Amino acid sequence: MKEAFLDYLRVEKGLADNTLDAYARDLARLEAFAIDTGTELAALDAGAIREFLRRLNREGLSHRSVARMLSAVRGFYRLALSEGHIRRDPSENLEPARLSRSLPHYLSFEEVEALLGAPDTSTAAGLRDRSMLETLYASGLRVSELVSLKTRDVHADDSYLLTMGKGSKERLVPLGRSALQWVERYLTEARPSLARGESDWLYLSRRGSRMSRQRFWQILKGHGRTARIKRRLTPHVIRHSFATHLLERGADLRSLQLMLGHADIGTTEIYTHVSRERLKRVYDEFHPRARKGEVKR
Repeated sequence: MKEAFLDYLRVEKGLADNTLDAYARDLARLEAFAIDTGTELAALDAGAIREFLRRLNREGLSHRSVARMLSAVRGFYRLALSEGHIRRDPSENLEPARLSRSLPHYLSFEEVEALLGAPDTSTAAGLRDRSMLETLYASGLRVSELVSLKTRDVHADDSYLLTMGKGSKERLVPLGRSALQWVERYLTEARPSLARGESDWLYLSRRGSRMSRQRFWQILKGHGRTARIKRRLTPHVIRHSFATHLLERGADLRSLQLMLGHADIGTTEIYTHVSRERLKRVYDEFHPRARKGEVKR
């Protein structure tokens, strides 16, 4: 039943491999809970699933992760009900805890400049790293999209990338002049020495294989230390920085949604909160009367 659900998500819903992997992990966790309680997935009732979700909260799982877990559970039982494997959906009336929308972390312009300048571009690996960092910040790609780029996805003459996003949806992403120059330098000066035979992948490891998400994360953290960036640094922080800096400089929300590949503009709207918070800080810091007390009567 579990495999049938994952096949349904893959074929009917067209979910990306990363999303499928997350759903598979979620269901494996629920299955382990069922075994621990001496029952099977099909036999769990609403009370058992509530206890499962409470256990996740006690283990310190974030509200967002628990909500995703509940989404996987609901989808699984809906399919099981429609296929006649169960008589009643135990997740039907379960509600996720309300999510608090925490503002995304992002880098300042100065921090971005320091990070971009951290790789040693006199080496092939350093030139590759600079190209990847420039591309990530210039495009706002997810890390999975970055490492999935192929050489044919770079359209230098028209200044854009072609990428495959969530749900296997293609989108065009503009790429600025600086990033394109670093990509072209990498292709000319570094990639040939990294390649081991024929490969279509744009960014290669030292072994000539496709760059992995995990390895890029390690590379990013290393350059973050070189740039003396104190805050926690992840590929998604660069994506948040891209979005926040564009919005602060006048980009409209709809264009930002298209560039980020968000299916729902509500997801993009969180960056307006980031921008407002920054405006408040700027006002409080620089307006001559922002810190004055109440008006005396």
